[in-house]
Amino acid sequence: MATALEPMLAGVKILDLTRALAGPACTRMLAEMGAEVIKVEPGPGGELSRYISKWKGERSLYYVQQNRGKKSVCVNLRDSRALQLVKEIAAQCDVVVENFKPGVISDMGLGIEDLRRDKPDAILCSISALGQSGPLASKPGYDYIAQAYSGVTSMIGEPDEAPYIPAVGLGDVSTGVHAALAILAALRHRDKTGRGQHLDIGLLDVYYHYHEANVHSYSASGGQVQPTRPGRHIDYVCPAGVFSGTGGEVMIMGFLHHWADLCRAMGREELIEQEGWATDADRLRRKPEVVAVVESWLSSFADVKSAIEKLEEHGVPCAPILSVAETVNHPHLRERGTVVTHNDKLFGEFDMPGFPLRFSDFPDPLPLEAATLGEHNGEVVTELLGHSEEELETLRKDGVLIENKEC
Repeated sequence: MATALEPMLAGVKILDLTRALAGPACTRMLAEMGAEVIKVEPGPGGELSRYISKWKGERSLYYVQQNRGKKSVCVNLRDSRALQLVKEIAAQCDVVVENFKPGVISDMGLGIEDLRRDKPDAILCSISALGQSGPLASKPGYDYIAQAYSGVTSMIGEPDEAPYIPAVGLGDVSTGVHAALAILAALRHRDKTGRGQHLDIGLLDVYYHYHEANVHSYSASGGQVQPTRPGRHIDYVCPAGVFSGTGGEVMIMGFLHHWADLCRAMGREELIEQEGWATDADRLRRKPEVVAVVESWLSSFADVKSAIEKLEEHGVPCAPILSVAETVNHPHLRERGTVVTHNDKLFGEFDMPGFPLRFSDFPDPLPLEAATLGEHNGEVVTELLGHSEEELETLRKDGVLIENKEC
C-alpha cells in the first residue's frame, strides 16, 4: 500500500508578521506547500485586511483568500507581555516574515541581530515597497507607488493619455512569490551551511525586473528609443495586441513566424513575403495599416468566437478578452483548479483563485481554512511556547491575547 507523503514543507515553521497583500501572499504560498505558518495579528481587530471585503457578516473574504492554512494569534502589542510572546514564537520558527516600513521591525526588537541572539541561524524576510536601503527606503509605499517608480506605470495605457494602472495586485502578489522563492533558497543555504540571513525583497526591484526589452532598448540605442505606453499593441513586434472584432476584442500574437499563419488564416498569403510586410520591422513601420487589415478581416465574422476558431485552425496564438465573470466558469480554469470554490466555515461557498503551482506528487491542494481572530492563541501559547493554562487564562483576562469567533 502506498504511503501518503508529507507535504513538501512539513516541519518548516514560519512566523508571519505581515499584512495586506505582498507579505500574506508569500506566507500563504508557503502554507499551501505544507509549512506551519503562525500569523501574529495586532489587537483588537486583527490584521488590516480583516476590515475589507465583508460581503456577509464580519468575515473578510480578502483575509480568507490570502490567509488560509495559517494559525492566528492575536495580541495587544501595547502590552510588553505581548511583544515578549512574539519574540518567544520567533525563537521557535525557522523564518520570520514581515512587511513593516523599513526600521520598524528593529524598533520592535525583532531585527536580524535580535533574532540571532535567541536563534543564531535565524532567517528574516523583510518585504517592502522600495527596499530596505537607498534614498527612497524610508518612504511609505504600496504596490502602485513601487510600480510608478519602476517605470512600469509609464508603459500602461494609450500613448497620448495619462497612464493607467492594472486592477489586480500584480506587484504585491508577484513580490510575495519572489519572497517565497528567496525563503526556500535561504532554507536550502542554511541546510548546507548552518547560516541564516536577512532577505530584502522590494516591490520596486520586482517590478523593474519585468522590463523584458524596455531598459536595454533605451540603453543600447543611446536614448534614441524612448519606451512608453504603446496602447493596445506591442511596439517592438507586429502584429501583437488587442484587435477589435464583431461584438468584442481578440488578443492576437501574429509576429515573427506566426505572421505566415495569420496571413493564411486571413486568406492573404501574398503578404507573407511581400516587400514592406515580410518582417516585424517592416510591419512596425506601417503598424496602423497592419492593424486595419487584421481588424477588417475580423469584422467579416459574425462574432469573436467564429474568428478565433478560424485563427486556431491555422495555429495563430489568440484568445478572447474574458471578463472576470467569464473566467469563473471557464472549463479550462475549472478543470485545472485555477478557479476554485472554497467553503469557508463562516461565510460559506465562494469562488477564488486556486494555488498556481502544480506538483506531480501532490496533485490535490491541501484542504486549508482561514482562522478566526486569535483562534490558535491557546495552542501556540501552551503547546509551542510551553506556558501553563493558568498563564494562558491570565493573558486572556488581561487583554494581552484577543479572540473573536465572528471574523
